[in-house]
Amino acid sequence: MKTIPSDVDVVLPCLNEAQALPWVLERIPPGWRALVVDNGSTDGSAQVARAFGATVVSEPRRGFGAACHAGLTAAAADVVCFCDCDASLDPSLLVPFVRQVREGEADLVLGRRRPQGRGAWPAHARAGNLALARMLRRRTGLRLHDLGPLRAARREPLLALGLTDRRSGYPLQMVVRAADAGWRIAEHDVPYLPRTGASKVTGTWRGTWQAVRDMSRVLGEAPGQAPAVERGVR
Repeated sequence: MKTIPSDVDVVLPCLNEAQALPWVLERIPPGWRALVVDNGSTDGSAQVARAFGATVVSEPRRGFGAACHAGLTAAAADVVCFCDCDASLDPSLLVPFVRQVREGEADLVLGRRRPQGRGAWPAHARAGNLALARMLRRRTGLRLHDLGPLRAARREPLLALGLTDRRSGYPLQMVVRAADAGWRIAEHDVPYLPRTGASKVTGTWRGTWQAVRDMSRVLGEAPGQAPAVERGVR
């Protein structure tokens, strides 16, 4: 059986997730480093994260993209993963994602969320995700079903994408620029659980469609703004 090298960082953007953090951090694969990016929490999330052995990165500027990018720039591992911090996704599911990146089968691996139980993925959030997937297909030709937060890629090529969005458009901008750069992008089904606490983005119709507007602006980027990924780097 193949083993996964230990130099993997998992970026966990965090805003008031003290209740969910123990469940998430206990599921980080052995030898991997959890980077909890505290985005202005007031519930003691940073203290909980440290108590469970995570490295805490502070990002006072609010925004999902701001937190994700702070984690990416703080990462030092060859491969960087991203996962929500609300217990809706199990970070142990990232093991095959990392294997696929390391073995050169894909440059970016995404998790396609499959809701488990009622309330895991509200109708308005699914509708917004479907609309974005269709717009992404028209923009890039990628036939993806989801733009979910569970993902893995190599750190240096990710930094070279020059991601600039610091709000809800960050995950989409990563995919768009990766597609423009000719990256091989894979998608795998992952169980999606009811989150712990209220969503900061998709908990309401208003929040969902604000995120859709943010992402629509990303789709308006001119192609060719990111360098191609360098093949054969291990």
